[in-house]
Amino acid sequence: MKTALSLFAALLVVVSMQSKPTPTILSTDIGSDIDDTWALAHILRSPELDLKMVLTETGEALYRGQVTGKVLEIADRTDVSIALGKDYGVMTDEHRHQGPWVKNYDLSNYPGTVHQEGIQAFIELVKETEGPINIIAIGPPPSLAEALKIAPEIAEKCHFFGMHGSFDLGYGGSPEISAETNVRVDPEAFRTVIGANWISKTITPLDTCGLFYLGGDNYQKIWASTQDPLLRSVIENYCIWAPRVPWMECEFFATQSSTLFDDIAAYMAYDGSLLNYEEIKFSVTDDGYTLRDPKGPYSAKVAISWKDMEACQDFLTKRLLKR
Repeated sequence: MKTALSLFAALLVVVSMQSKPTPTILSTDIGSDIDDTWALAHILRSPELDLKMVLTETGEALYRGQVTGKVLEIADRTDVSIALGKDYGVMTDEHRHQGPWVKNYDLSNYPGTVHQEGIQAFIELVKETEGPINIIAIGPPPSLAEALKIAPEIAEKCHFFGMHGSFDLGYGGSPEISAETNVRVDPEAFRTVIGANWISKTITPLDTCGLFYLGGDNYQKIWASTQDPLLRSVIENYCIWAPRVPWMECEFFATQSSTLFDDIAAYMAYDGSLLNYEEIKFSVTDDGYTLRDPKGPYSAKVAISWKDMEACQDFLTKRLLKR
């Protein structure tokens, strides 16, 4: 009887460990493409992920921190800290694509913690947190790269999930590969990050994430969720963003989302079973191309194609709606 009780207690511990959400840090250039805002909402709606920090990447750190802070306040998640990463100076209004939404938002009043020295705060959080930790990177990664140069050992506690690259398909499903933006903006930073000694490294390139969006009934359910503050904030940002970016055909924003590249990196961090993966060795060119290369210096588990994208679209919709 005593042995049976001991085995039962051990089983409860294992189940508890399996169900415990994974500490997670989001590295993002939120405020440029709207998909980062969708991805942040996605992470906040994922019980498997315990979001601890948002680290800003590229551009004006304050602006990206403002967008992050306002979303987190609306979601009632000010337990999440904001780490201001490498700053590239004040962005012009035309590049603050969600700027009107945070025009009167004062980040200094954020009820949670804002780290002005965000890279050091990121390093300290990784060191202090019991691993493993998920790093979800959905922007060019100069802040992550700087952290790894200072403390390369932190990678050994973390699983890396990134939205980076283009291997067989380019933007819009083109058969010609593209210099994907998150690599092209700072190829050397990406080399540092993808070459780090992570526990594991998994990326979604344009081959998969570049095809993903919400449309039809799925999108209309999100659009109609006016009583949900978090989803309402996503749609508000989308309505502001769409007319302000040069690459968007803004007339369709009421009927479908833009491409939700970054949501696939978030999805892989807790499931990813609707994707097909391939272990790929590759090189990174100075102009931002990720090229298949059997002798290349980099390798990653790559979500190279879809098993069932439609099922993932349905799944994400239900998750965002908390159903």
